[in-house]
Amino acid sequence: MTAEPLAEPTSEPGCRWPVPPRDGYTVDDLFTLPDLPPHTELIDGSLVFVSPQRRFHAKMIELLLNGLRRTVPKELKVEREMTVVLDRRNGPEPDLSVVRTEAVVDDLEQTRFQAADVLLAVEVVSPDSEARDRDTKPHKYAAAGIPHYWLVELGGANKHPVVRTYELDPVSKTYDLTGTHRDLLKLSAPYDIDIDITLDALREL
Repeated sequence: MTAEPLAEPTSEPGCRWPVPPRDGYTVDDLFTLPDLPPHTELIDGSLVFVSPQRRFHAKMIELLLNGLRRTVPKELKVEREMTVVLDRRNGPEPDLSVVRTEAVVDDLEQTRFQAADVLLAVEVVSPDSEARDRDTKPHKYAAAGIPHYWLVELGGANKHPVVRTYELDPVSKTYDLTGTHRDLLKLSAPYDIDIDITLDALREL
């Protein structure tokens, strides 16, 4: 579906917002609308803009990215902030994704992956994304058949990293909690993973 014309300028000089189509945006619109802010997502046909992030968000992504890549097998790749196409009206952008190597085309301008090629989606919670990361996105990732989901946030009195890991029940298409990790993230799925997620490890970055 093509996007509707831009709205009339607002009172703020130079500010023009796209008028949503009657049935909402599609994934095609997400990649063709001009001048969208970086990391714009599509959820249920609506565009979601990302607010400025805390330092925790950036550093936690970096910590997990380094740890995941350290042991990733050659048939998988770890990707940061890439759109995952779930269906025609949903194109979220996980903070991290583990995808099949064959899905990575030999083109540095690649912009998206299909849900069928994603084994793990990771979301680091921000104040503005809490409801989406805890409720909306895991429900949609599970419905699309993504086998593993991680929810990452600050917890406890000393605000240390907490990673909750989930695995898909293929029958119910819902996620089951498999662990809550506060110091060491040690897993055997989707591959052997061993990451120090202590507050000290985060502060060293």
